Amino acid sequence: MVPVSFFGRLRQGMAVQLMYRSTDAHDLPEAAVTTVIVPRGENPARCPVLSYQCAIDAVAARCFPSYELRHGAELVGASVQAEFFFITAALSRGWAVSIPDHEGLNGMWGAPYEAGFRVLDGLRAAVNYPELGLSSKASMAVWGYSGGGLASGWAAEVAATYAPELDIVGAVLGSPVVDPESVARRLNASPWAGLAALMIASLVHVFPEAKKVVDEHATQDGKALLAEIEGMSTGGAIRRFRNVDIADYVDLSFQELFALPELQHVFEVTRLGQKTPSMPLLLIQGVHDKIVDVADVDRLVLAYTQGGAAVSYHRDPLAEHLLLYPFAVPMSLWWLAERLAKNDRPNSWHTWPALLDARTYAGLPALAAAASQAVKSGFSPGRSLRHRRRKK
Repeated sequence: MVPVSFFGRLRQGMAVQLMYRSTDAHDLPEAAVTTVIVPRGENPARCPVLSYQCAIDAVAARCFPSYELRHGAELVGASVQAEFFFITAALSRGWAVSIPDHEGLNGMWGAPYEAGFRVLDGLRAAVNYPELGLSSKASMAVWGYSGGGLASGWAAEVAATYAPELDIVGAVLGSPVVDPESVARRLNASPWAGLAALMIASLVHVFPEAKKVVDEHATQDGKALLAEIEGMSTGGAIRRFRNVDIADYVDLSFQELFALPELQHVFEVTRLGQKTPSMPLLLIQGVHDKIVDVADVDRLVLAYTQGGAAVSYHRDPLAEHLLLYPFAVPMSLWWLAERLAKNDRPNSWHTWPALLDARTYAGLPALAAAASQAVKSGFSPGRSLRHRRRKK
C-alpha cells in the first residue's frame, strides 16, 4: 500500500499498487502496474470498477500514475496529478478506480493494442486481489481523455476477445488520439510539436522499421534530440520542442519522410478502428481542437457505428482540446453512471456546446465538492481493510 495525494503534497490516504502480468504489442508477456483506490465507507464487493486512463503522453517513468499519484511526487509537468480531481469524483460516486500505467514499464506511448491489454489486465488484477475485496462480477467501465482516450479506445476494441469475462458496460473516449500520423502532421512545426516528438521517440522502440528510418535518415542532432526527449515530461517536451520542424533533423523533406513504406506501416497499425468495440461508447471531441483533428474522430465514430457499435457522440462546436476536458467531466460521469447502473439510453449525437450545457454547471459543483471533501478527510482503502480484519 502507498500514500497518495493531490500534486504530491495534499496527502489523501492509501492506495494499493499491483504489479501484474500483461501482454505487449508483439504478443509477448510483460509486467505492468496499476494503482487501485476503493472508496471509503463502501462495501467493496458491491462497488462498480472504473479503469481511468490518464493522459500520460510521455516516455519517462516519472510521469506515470504509479509515481505521480504518490505522496511526495515531484511536480514534473505532467497532467496526471491534475486528473486526480476527476478520479476523486468517480470515488465519490462509490466506484472503485484502477489507474494503470497504460504505457507499460518503458513508456510505449502510441503502441497499438498493448495499452488496452494493460487496462484490461489491470482490471483483472484489481478484482482478483483478495485484500481489496472487489467482485470479479462487478460492472466495469473505462474512461480517458487525449492519450488516455487512446488507451481507452484500445481497451474497448480488444475487450471482447482479450478479456471476455469482464463485464465492461461502457467506455468514454475523450478526444482520443485516433490517428498518430494525422496528429504528427498536424503538430509538426506547431506550438505542440513536442507531443508528436514524444510519440515518435516511443514508437522507435516498438517498431524495428521505425528505428531503421531513424538510423538511416536522422541527423546526429536528430538522434540526440530523440534520446533527450525520452527523459522529458509532457510539459518539458512541449516547451523544448515548440515550433520544431522534424524535417530539420532528417535528410528528407517532411512529405518524403512520412511517405516511406516503413512509416506508413507503423501509422496503419497504430490507428484506432482496427476492431469494433462490443460495449456502448461515448466519444467527446471539440471542433476547434488544435491537437486532435475532429475529422479523425468523425471517421472513427462512423467506422464504429457501421461496425454495429452503440455510439453516442458529443461533437462540441466551441471547445478546443484543453478547455473541453474539465467541462466534459460532468457529462462523462453522468453517462458512466447510467451505464454502470445498467440503464439503457438511446444513442445520440450532440452538437450543443458543453460550455452552454446546464448539466455541465450542475455537475461542476459536485466535482468541486468531491475534491474538497477528499482534501479535508481523505479516503483510505487501508483503513477499511484493517477494519474488516479486526471483525474476523
